Amino acid sequence: MQIVKSIISNNLVHKKHVNLMGTPFEISVVAANNYWAEERIESAVAEIKRVDKLLTTLGADSQATLINHNAGVAPVKINGELFKLIERSLEIAGLTQGAFDITYGTNMGYLKVELNAADNTVFLKEKGMRIYFGGIAKGYAADRAKYVLQMEGVSSGVINAAGDLITWGLQPDGRQWTIGDADPDQRMKPYADFNISNMAVATSVKRSEDKANNSVCVMSTSAELAGAMTTPVNMLGIKVGTDLVNRLQQLACVFVDEYNQMFASKFMNALS
Repeated sequence: MQIVKSIISNNLVHKKHVNLMGTPFEISVVAANNYWAEERIESAVAEIKRVDKLLTTLGADSQATLINHNAGVAPVKINGELFKLIERSLEIAGLTQGAFDITYGTNMGYLKVELNAADNTVFLKEKGMRIYFGGIAKGYAADRAKYVLQMEGVSSGVINAAGDLITWGLQPDGRQWTIGDADPDQRMKPYADFNISNMAVATSVKRSEDKANNSVCVMSTSAELAGAMTTPVNMLGIKVGTDLVNRLQQLACVFVDEYNQMFASKFMNALS
């Protein structure tokens, strides 16, 4: 037990702030050695950059751009990683009845994407329609950065992508990560004390002209899923959004209305 306490006491949180994918990322690694932690953080940065290159629709030679250029013309063969991400995105679109949708330029575009798993091809059926990964890209990048860090031996850390978080392991003092500990900017939120070790958290705020109507915090085991679900759940509102989350596995949510009252899904109590 004394050895365990000694290891915990020697660990520190090493952080780096970077702007990637048009988003401020904060990468935190719990480790005893500063040089080792910096090397691991650079691996995470490299992985986020790789994901950005994979998902961009701005690069002339990117697979996503090729899919868009061939809308209404022909299927495009892509790699397995991008194919699976598009497949998952369309599943989320179906769950939310199009409230989340990686397509634009046509109505109910997610129903007009044809996938061929045998050939790894994607076909946008209508000319002029496009795909765009803005609603899911940073969550997927955070998941991938976490995976790389874990593979390199990082037992605890936080990826914070502009307030959307994914954590694993424990804090240096042995406590679980909470929302407020992982993101100090959220320490004043009513849900700041929820335990989120080995969880992902994403938030969405719905605003009127003069004030915030409500916000929702969605928790999942995946930053990709949490990030994709926040806006649709918030759009659906407290009752319908909470009912949707209650029907799904690996999801929990808490709404905060304009009076700072909380409305939680059925799995939230386990996190408080």
